Amino acid sequence: MPKTYSDEERVYIKKRLKEEATFCLLNYGVKRTTVDDLISRVKIPKGTFYLFYKTKELLLFEVLQDQHDILEKQLLDEIQSLQGKAPVDGLTDILYRYYKAADNSGVLKLMTTGEIELLYRKLPQEVVQEHFSHDNSLVENVINILSLPGNGNIAALSTAFRNLFISMVYKREMGEDFFDEALKLTIRGLVIQLLQSK
Repeated sequence: MPKTYSDEERVYIKKRLKEEATFCLLNYGVKRTTVDDLISRVKIPKGTFYLFYKTKELLLFEVLQDQHDILEKQLLDEIQSLQGKAPVDGLTDILYRYYKAADNSGVLKLMTTGEIELLYRKLPQEVVQEHFSHDNSLVENVINILSLPGNGNIAALSTAFRNLFISMVYKREMGEDFFDEALKLTIRGLVIQLLQSK
């Protein structure tokens, strides 16, 4: 019979699982992180792990999603500080800092090694689709915060912004010396497209 945990114990176990999953993901990757590693680090029985997560991939994805949410909140807070007035340069700088923060978080390293693709392949398709639709809602939130009428092209704009992350994976191949400058130019072009309907 599985052990029952108090609400406080459940919160603590979940927090510890996420902490150790973050460490393992960034240091070992998806393939080399195992449920056995995680339960050993958190010091819980294997059955307890499965009370919280059906698979290690769902836990690892939740860790990545939490990181994404933190960065997104920072981005939206900065955009909110523009108080509806979005100069091209100001919004470009905010978005550039968002992409650099994502780059510095270690998540992009997982993309360069193919770990993210491996994780996506092992996740239920509806979880992946929900994640991508969340990107669309981020662009909608930016449009709403800036009081833009929107140009009906939210899916294309969010795909374009997502493409910037993919390009960052190939920074070395594209030329690191000018990559940051090129990234900022590309963001500026997207910002102009975003604000064009204003």
